[in-house]
Amino acid sequence: MTVEEFLAEWNNDSDCVAVHTSGSTGAPKLMMAKKRRMEASARMTCKTLGLSRGDKALVCLPMDYIAGKMMVVRCVTCGLDMMCVEPSGHPLATVSSRIDFAAMVPMQVFNSLEDDVERQRLMDIGNLLIGGGAIDERLESALREFPNAVWSSYGMTETLSHIALRRLDGEHASLWYCPLDGVRVSLDSDGCLVVSAPAVCGQELHTHDLAVVEDTDSGQRFRITGRIDNVICSGGVKIQIEEVEDALRPYLSAPFMITRRPSEKFGEEVVMLTEDDDTDAVLSVCRRVLPRYSQPKACRHVASLPVTATGKPARGEAAKIWK
Repeated sequence: MTVEEFLAEWNNDSDCVAVHTSGSTGAPKLMMAKKRRMEASARMTCKTLGLSRGDKALVCLPMDYIAGKMMVVRCVTCGLDMMCVEPSGHPLATVSSRIDFAAMVPMQVFNSLEDDVERQRLMDIGNLLIGGGAIDERLESALREFPNAVWSSYGMTETLSHIALRRLDGEHASLWYCPLDGVRVSLDSDGCLVVSAPAVCGQELHTHDLAVVEDTDSGQRFRITGRIDNVICSGGVKIQIEEVEDALRPYLSAPFMITRRPSEKFGEEVVMLTEDDDTDAVLSVCRRVLPRYSQPKACRHVASLPVTATGKPARGEAAKIWK
């Protein structure tokens, strides 16, 4: 879908827009998003970031998913000056004017940092919003040097993009997300985040994200610790996939992914995929770095790790490779 095609859909007589979920935990699903709720989300974001009518916004994400659509809705709803470029891994390659607001996925930010000219253009963006995937520790460290505001977003298609932000730059950097105005969070009995955002979602949303929630003098904040469906229960021991990956990441240069496979003895067990040809060396690192119960029982080489259309790890596909 192009920006022009989305604008035609936005301006038609329907009160809804068709959007697809990312498919990070299964097949992408179609949902109908109400335009008035998308407008409410746009106003929440622009208010939080202090954006004003006439500010220049870069639209560089695909229109097939909610992140790209919402960038256009923010421009239309709040009067931002929309600059569109073809979605690519180098969104700033042809952009020479200063940008007040841009939203990108981590891969676009990483690529831009690798080029001196694009890096400077990235640093000049007034508000840089990063979402759609996990931000690597090394990438986060590089962004702390930025002179302007850099944000990591928390949200999903069902919440019409983000409902909380955390700063990544300089002295403002934090591991904690702060909900936008009108958003409340809590935990369910499993320790998963529950989102109440009546302006953008008609009912409470029970996520699969394990979290810690705190109430402070300045409001609520929360930190994501993993996903409940990314817990491997092996021989009665619960192993959080993200924790294992975080422990290995400083020691493995090639892309990898922790997943599971059925086990007659343990019920299920930890295994992994890697783009490194030397799987024995990878397993050796695992044995050196990880506690015994979380060490992968096997490692398989793949040409490329399974990812969704939006670049997130396709956990379901990874598990299928081992079945």
